[in-house]
Amino acid sequence: MAEELDVKSLAIALAATCGLFALVLGLLATYADYGVAVVELASSIYIGYEATLTGTLIGTVWAVVDGAIGGALIAYLYNWAQDSDF
Repeated sequence: MAEELDVKSLAIALAATCGLFALVLGLLATYADYGVAVVELASSIYIGYEATLTGTLIGTVWAVVDGAIGGALIAYLYNWAQDSDF
């Protein structure tokens, strides 16, 4: 039987990864006009995310929250599947 995933650790790791990605993408869109279409697409999910400094910070917060919830859910479901008798 495989070891369980630490829910908190995976949540923190995915939160940091998603947040960093949103931050870098937002800054590139703001200052280099690179990835603006991706930021506009993501703004349909992350309210307030746009190619501005304030919008980048808002999008980063959304991405951190989204990554934390997603990471915790993935770890929880993985552990649940490992414990069940399929």
